[in-house]
Amino acid sequence: MTGAGELVFDHEQVRRNGLGPHEGTPLDVRAVIASMPQAVKDGFRLDEVPWSRFGHAYGPADDVSERLARLRSPDVTAAGNALGQLWGSLVHQGTVGSAAPLAVPFLLRVAADPTAHHRAETLGLATAAARRAHWGYGTRGTFLQVATQERLHDCSGYAMNWSIEASRNALTADVDLLLLLLHDPDPEVRASACYALATATGEADRIADALRARLAVEETPGGRASLVLAVAELAREHADLRAAAWVRSLWLDPAQPADVRVAAALAWLCLVDDPVPDDLRGVLDALVASADPAGDLDGVRWIAHVDDAQGLARTLDQMLNDAPPGVTDQDPWG
Repeated sequence: MTGAGELVFDHEQVRRNGLGPHEGTPLDVRAVIASMPQAVKDGFRLDEVPWSRFGHAYGPADDVSERLARLRSPDVTAAGNALGQLWGSLVHQGTVGSAAPLAVPFLLRVAADPTAHHRAETLGLATAAARRAHWGYGTRGTFLQVATQERLHDCSGYAMNWSIEASRNALTADVDLLLLLLHDPDPEVRASACYALATATGEADRIADALRARLAVEETPGGRASLVLAVAELAREHADLRAAAWVRSLWLDPAQPADVRVAAALAWLCLVDDPVPDDLRGVLDALVASADPAGDLDGVRWIAHVDDAQGLARTLDQMLNDAPPGVTDQDPWG
């Protein structure tokens, strides 16, 4: 994979001729991810990855390999600093850099290492590289949306759609690793694995079966909600019409925990076009009034993406009352 560092993505050529000439070439990060040898990923052979061919928010990505190496440090502070630098450069304010997909296989292996630090956050970065950020949007059409077909570009002008697609493919290539993390002792890692698995581009049936099986034994409210939402997101992405009936059975079942019923109600609203039924409103009103599930669910990835402080309340308001979506702060980076 080395030996082509002189290749440069020609943005002027793209402006003149479009992306077509680069598609499938060594400058198409999707092609690079598809051809990355398993031994490079498993052996953490960072020097065999063409980092300089791609970029992040601050320029060429030559510094990514060193930061990934430091992410494996036994020193918790050093690992945390490396993770912060990777977040700030690879997924900068929601913009996925072209080098981000190349980091995904290595981020996943750090997250799977029980001796590593910041495992859930590392897995979160790998997943953020595979999704389009849509802060504040908890509508029925956007809540379970992984990405859009809209043409997007990163800070350098590279096709961000390609980067997101490549990252999703990288997650799919490591489905076996992610499925193991559904049973990790750390509940935050388990919840993060749900979010990552829901982002995969393939093996949807196999993943959904594993998520449903885990729901039968998952003990944490956030974990149970994440499992339900992950099944629903896979169904939405892969047009699995069976999931709507499954989540409906969950929110109607009084024997289910409040977290499962609320997550299932949100999922059902995103999987069907029906008007909001009165019985669903009644279920949600009763659960919110009696069980106060917000404390358990506001930190769930999908819900926190709507609002990291009042995610459930804002999501319900958008889905049930057609409240306007979007960030509440005019300067979300301030």
